[in-house]
Amino acid sequence: MTHVLLLGGTSDASQLARALHGAAVRAVFSYAGATRNPVAQPLPTRSGGFGGAAGLARFIREHGITHVVDATHPFAAQMSRNACEACALTGTPLIALERAPWQAGEGDRWICVPDMEAAALALPVRAAKVFLSVGRKQLAAFAAQRQHRYLLRVVDAPGPGELPLDGATVLVERGPFSAAHDRALLEAHGIEWLVTKNAGGEATRGKLDAARDLGLTVVMVQRPALPQRLRTGSAGEVLHWIAHGALPAAAGAGDSAA
Repeated sequence: MTHVLLLGGTSDASQLARALHGAAVRAVFSYAGATRNPVAQPLPTRSGGFGGAAGLARFIREHGITHVVDATHPFAAQMSRNACEACALTGTPLIALERAPWQAGEGDRWICVPDMEAAALALPVRAAKVFLSVGRKQLAAFAAQRQHRYLLRVVDAPGPGELPLDGATVLVERGPFSAAHDRALLEAHGIEWLVTKNAGGEATRGKLDAARDLGLTVVMVQRPALPQRLRTGSAGEVLHWIAHGALPAAAGAGDSAA
């Protein structure tokens, strides 16, 4: 009997959870546990780590998992690597539900960097007003650049001592965010620079459209390298893969690339 493990934490994962529930596919939704109040799901859920690739492999065996779908955030690199290793150890089919990365277009002023340390160094030496849209766990790299005035947007309110940036303005908001919403935000705070991760998708691209309209420089942190695995950007194609063991022919060869 089919039993799917859905590694979630993204809006795409929530969409797939609804599709699996609607199709009466037996599945369990796994949260990493990083968000205190995650979005409710129509599937049985679990929260927290597995204990590395070996722990994930043990979970797969003990719960009779027949398919694994990696719909984690594009920057949850270690979880994705663990999924690849655990599925190889157990012989379990794996697919990634992975949104396409954003691409710079006409009028965009992007500085592309490989990681957060490089993002911090890409900011100007002079004091500037910077919107950090990188999550609360990615802030340590900016602690040495204290000349800037930072605006942070996070899903969960940080506890005492959790933020390494003294004096930062913190907004607690959950997307999606429209371009109009984010333009008003950037203008209200006089933002000059935006730092973000290339997560892709529509839920949070409003800040990029707003930054382009305002002529702001965007420091874009590129995605980490991951092992090669089957992938698609479509929840419907994941359902087809679960039912038939392969992506639809129209999906194309590019979907299997890493």
